[in-house]
Amino acid sequence: MNSETNKKVKSIDELAGIVDSLKKKGKKVVQCHGVFDLVHIGHIRHFNLAKKEGQVLVVTSTKDKHVNRGPGRPVFNEHLRTEVLASLSVVDYVGLVDSPNAIDCIKQLKPDVYAKGPDYKDKDKDVTGKIYDEEEAVKSVGGRMVFTDDITSSSSGLINTYLDVYPPRTVKYLDAISKRYPIDFIIRKLEALNDLKVLVIGDTIIDQYHYCTPMGKSSKEHLVANRYVSEESFAGGVLATANNVASVCNSVDMLTVLGEKDSFKDFIQSHLNPRITPFFFYRPGCGTIVKKRFVSRGLNRKLFEICHIEDDDIDVSEEMKIIEHLDKIIGNYDLVVISDFGHGLLTSKLIDFICARARYIALNVQTNSANIGFNLVTKYPRANSVCTDEMELRFATHNKTGDLRDDTKAVYKKLGCENIIVTRGANGSLGYSKQKGFHETPAFSYSVVDAIGAGDAFFAFAAPCFASGMSLDLVSFIGNAVGSLAVQVICNREPISKVNLIKFITRLLK
Repeated sequence: MNSETNKKVKSIDELAGIVDSLKKKGKKVVQCHGVFDLVHIGHIRHFNLAKKEGQVLVVTSTKDKHVNRGPGRPVFNEHLRTEVLASLSVVDYVGLVDSPNAIDCIKQLKPDVYAKGPDYKDKDKDVTGKIYDEEEAVKSVGGRMVFTDDITSSSSGLINTYLDVYPPRTVKYLDAISKRYPIDFIIRKLEALNDLKVLVIGDTIIDQYHYCTPMGKSSKEHLVANRYVSEESFAGGVLATANNVASVCNSVDMLTVLGEKDSFKDFIQSHLNPRITPFFFYRPGCGTIVKKRFVSRGLNRKLFEICHIEDDDIDVSEEMKIIEHLDKIIGNYDLVVISDFGHGLLTSKLIDFICARARYIALNVQTNSANIGFNLVTKYPRANSVCTDEMELRFATHNKTGDLRDDTKAVYKKLGCENIIVTRGANGSLGYSKQKGFHETPAFSYSVVDAIGAGDAFFAFAAPCFASGMSLDLVSFIGNAVGSLAVQVICNREPISKVNLIKFITRLLK
């Protein structure tokens, strides 16, 4: 960055003082805000038209850590983006905003005019809803919002077309999906999920990451000693599933079992989406399941795991309490989502009751270190839709190296389901239904921050999509988009929001 360009780049605090000084001198200040990942002719014309509303143009851009447009974005980091913006003669000042939106920045800078592009003129099409908040912020500081009107273009579209973000197979797939399902159609389908009444049932797990750094080999033992740094707890298991379901459904109830002692109830309630109504039952004499993973801090590599777990079947008396409770409410739900981690809640009697009474069942049965080979999806007599991973499917069919499609059809037939999706990590997913046949979907992320929780997120979004009647190919696409976002998040630190999902889908299909 040369010295002239560098002079334009200021902190937001510095810009606030500069804007105040300019306004006192009678100068009218205009602000534009965005990511500006790839500056193009649409941006240039937007800036030129915006500056005509005043004398000084300030362009603010979102810091990298707040850009929620999916894996691989922004393509250009915040330093390169500010350098490009500062190089434009029409731009007088540039600042980086340490926030996911411009609202606080607007209130701090107090521009006379806040300019948005023509894409935002129809405010109802802004999936974030922040356009209204931005307008209110501008008015609160005595300014006004304007919309420029010229050609529109898309950074995402240009990046997808010219920068080889994805391999040819994935580009071909995305082109085909975009022709079948326009972005507005997908958004309407996702919005329609709001009205579903959902019950989520499954095991509660408190995931803990204990971060450490290696010190060196012990002088007396054959082990590497590590220094403790910090720790973090996450709402895992059924809690993560329910939080993700609540991202797209307004009415979500959750039934689970906690330990009678060390229940973590306060932590759990503080980490549940407010849309979720929990029904807690308790195991006497034990604590809630905790899985402690010791993690190498710099690499985010798991070193080993310790589980605090009682995973025998729940007591018969507690089982009867749950069945009596379900007997009163299960008919109220459009969808029952089962997240079975094999830790004792879902007994054979409870499974038979749910399968006999639930209107629509979405099923995910997981294999883990505590139940490998024993917790199989085939222990359920029925399901309407099933999500499983490739290893879990092969365990269910006892077929280690056979044709995955044959195994998929075998489980599909045994459960009498309408749709089944097998997730395959970097290989995407394989779906099957009698009506649609097989459908393969590629993965949209090739770098993984943390895979834990990604399958739960995929399932949590796929379940209501299937229950609402979406077709297999569309659900597979949405599920893989969710999974690609989820592997960028540490464990279950936060659910995948509908807004971020729509942003990512919009980016993929532009």
